[in-house]
Amino acid sequence: MNGTMKAFVMHGINKVGFMEKPIPEPGPNEVLIKTTACLVCTSDVHTVSGAIGERKDLTLGHEAVGTIAKLGSAVEGFTIGQRVAVNAITPCYQCENCQRGYTSQCTQMLGGWRFANVKDGTFAEYFLVNDAKANLAPIPETITDEQALYTTDMMSTGFMGAENADIPLGGSVAIFAQGAVGLMATAGARLLGAGLIIAVESVPERKKLAKHFGADYVLDFNEVDVIEEINKLTDGQGVDSSIEALGSQVTFENCIKVTRPGGTISNIGYHGEGEYLKIPRLDWGVGMGEKTIKTGLCPGGSERMRRLMRLIANGRIDPTPLTTHKFSFDEVDKAFEYMKYKKDNIIKPLITF
Repeated sequence: MNGTMKAFVMHGINKVGFMEKPIPEPGPNEVLIKTTACLVCTSDVHTVSGAIGERKDLTLGHEAVGTIAKLGSAVEGFTIGQRVAVNAITPCYQCENCQRGYTSQCTQMLGGWRFANVKDGTFAEYFLVNDAKANLAPIPETITDEQALYTTDMMSTGFMGAENADIPLGGSVAIFAQGAVGLMATAGARLLGAGLIIAVESVPERKKLAKHFGADYVLDFNEVDVIEEINKLTDGQGVDSSIEALGSQVTFENCIKVTRPGGTISNIGYHGEGEYLKIPRLDWGVGMGEKTIKTGLCPGGSERMRRLMRLIANGRIDPTPLTTHKFSFDEVDKAFEYMKYKKDNIIKPLITF
């Protein structure tokens, strides 16, 4: 397909803007997608601030849906014009790490994260999907583009946080931070059968959404001693599981402090600053407290996407209350600024093309 397209890019650290790029041509196993909608993620803000190093004119974005514009010669089972969603993580499913079951770490650590990392992302009128047969998922007619968008990262990552937390049926969990991913971790904990869900958040709108998505208690760290309150709610035992959904030293430490011996700390927060994270020694049982720390990157693949969309289609969850703002693609720079400074209590901005 000849011609050029508009893209929103990272020109360099702390420098973003629009530019014209050639419309990419799909290779044999790739598919070209015409973008219809996308979401801006805080991860994009971290990237521009230099969290993963310098990038030059790299198209940003990793949460998008669209229609198939052109199929690679080896791609079967899809049709031109078909509505599809693609996960933020697009593994090859052939390398050693993929075959070991760690698809998000495809080829190397964090290697499944290609969009806006090692290849152009989705903030463009068109984008390429690698290994498309394994990574593209058709969107059911009963699901809107906006709903499907949330399966590409927020639901997939948030639910992974709950899955990795190994919450026992009827067990207790504390979720630190109720941004979009934290809220989906809260929803995931409810779906997985947690008996006590404690959310930690200070922003009024997010506190309300935490209740909406399943929190039994919402603790405001500006009002109470969170560690003390969680201990009270669990009769001094601590929670079975905790989820770090912010990416900060304080919340990471607090997860370790409130998790009981034998429990699991699940980290899904993006730690974008500093060289090291510190573990509170005594609360870790001086290294022998039998507390497991699990980390993960948003799982990819069409099979997971189909399951997430099934949850939406059958009424188990509607993620769209996370959408607090709407912009056209021409305004994506404004949406990015809102996310960077968390203006107007933004949670997620929907971008339409």
